[in-house]
Formats: sequence, C-alpha cells, structure tokens
Amino acid sequence: MQTVLALPDLSIRQLEYLVAIAEEQTWADAAVSVGVTPSALSQGLAELERRVGVPLFERVGRRRTLHPSAGVVLDHARQVVALTSDLCRWAERMNSADEGALRIGMIDIAAVNHFPDVLQQFRSDHPSLDFHLRVGPSRPLIEALSRGQLDLVVCVQPQSDIPGIEIQPLLTEELSVYKPGGGSLGKPADWGPWVLFPEDSNTRQIISNALSHKGAPVIVVADSPQPEVLKEMVNLGIGWTVLPNAQAESGPRPLHPSIVLGTRNLVLATRRNAAQSPSATALKELLQKN
Repeated sequence: MQTVLALPDLSIRQLEYLVAIAEEQTWADAAVSVGVTPSALSQGLAELERRVGVPLFERVGRRRTLHPSAGVVLDHARQVVALTSDLCRWAERMNSADEGALRIGMIDIAAVNHFPDVLQQFRSDHPSLDFHLRVGPSRPLIEALSRGQLDLVVCVQPQSDIPGIEIQPLLTEELSVYKPGGGSLGKPADWGPWVLFPEDSNTRQIISNALSHKGAPVIVVADSPQPEVLKEMVNLGIGWTVLPNAQAESGPRPLHPSIVLGTRNLVLATRRNAAQSPSATALKELLQKN
C-alpha cells in the first residue's frame, strides 16, 4: 500500500517573508518590503518554521540569521513567490483585457467605414489579445453569435427580437437611391430595375418596404451581399440600387449623390445574460463612445 505524503500547509505570504529576510539587510527592512510590522513578520516566519519542521534560523549574538538547512526552503520559496507573481501579473492582464481571446463580427460598413479607428485603437491598446474579426452579412453573424462562435456583433438591427440576443443601438445611417449615370430620378413608378442586397437580408427588407411605400416597383435583376459589387453594377448600367451613403459615395468609382430613401440602424448584439470577458466589455465601451 502506497503511503500518502502529508504536505505542510504553507502560505505564500510566509514564503514571501522568507525571501524578504534573505534579500534585505535587516528584519526591519524585510518587514517594510512586504508591508507588515516586524512583529507580524517574526510570527509568520516562526509559523513557517514550525510547519516545515526544520530549523530556518539561528542566533548569532543578538541577531537571527538563516540556518544552513534553510537553503532548500529558501530556493523553494523563491520559485513559488516568482511563479505566483507571474500568475498575478497574468490575472491583472486578463482583468484589463490584455490576454485571452475575443471573437467579434461586423458587417463590412461597420468594419471599414464607421469603426476602423476604434478597431485600430483597441488593437493598439491590447496587443497581447488574441483578436479575431469576422466580416459578413448581419444574419450569419447573428447566427454565429447565438451558437457561441462570436462574443459580440455589430450588424443591422434585426426586424424582430431574437431569443437570447440583447440589442443595443449604435448609430443610424441613411440609405439613398442611386441610378446609372446619376441625374433626375423621375417618378417612383419609373424607378428601376434594381440590383440589391439578397432577399433574406435585413437591409433588403428595409429597402423593399421603403420602395413599396414610395410606389416604386421592386423588380430585381441581380443581387449581391457586397456593396462594391452593387456599385459596379450601377456603374455598368445593369440597374439602380439603394446603399448607405458612406459606401455608395466613396472609393475610386463613387456613385452620384441621389435622394434619401430611408434609414437603417446599426446595433451591438450580445448574448443575453452571458458572462462578458473584460476585453469584450472594453470594446463595447469604445464602440458606444464613437
């Protein structure tokens, strides 16, 4: 039958006292270095000596010095105190969002047009963080968030509540009508045909409802989740489109300014009642301040 070794109940604080005694000139200096009174230091070391079961100190005149047998204990104490200090620094970085992983999702306009400076600042402030950004349409990002594959998402506001998902507003952006070549749009009944976002996207629903409200026929000849593709289709004369101004009127081949059709809301989505990591909380605060 194997004998189980009973380990002494040593405290890290007592080991820290021993290291301080070895590194400081006097017991008074050692007490100051660890932030206790000389009496508390003496009591702690006496308890350490009792629990280890070997002599740690000896008298030399009126002074107490380390006993030769204390060397092994001191080496152990130094290792434990150093490793514990490393652990504390790691925990501090974790609590300040400098360690761990953060997985976020953003629609393209959020990542490229609205929040690139926020992302750059966040990455600069937390260089050790394992940061992963997924750019895509709103619906797949929300689905990934619901499955726990993402920690937070910036997307177009869903048309209805999603179980388990909490929504916080970020900004409202205008959606405008653009036609090939620009110029007067004429009557809504003559608008189109259209190149729009896919039918199952939140933005497409907003656009279709707004066009119908205007009395414009929604005849779609092509669709794409990529705004740059829709812009190029308009430039090629394939059809009209509706895009956020920031995307349509920027880049090397901007579309000509037109009329505002409506608006859409960009929101910050998280899992309801989920334990947020410090890094996720820090990024949320930056996004909401922007």
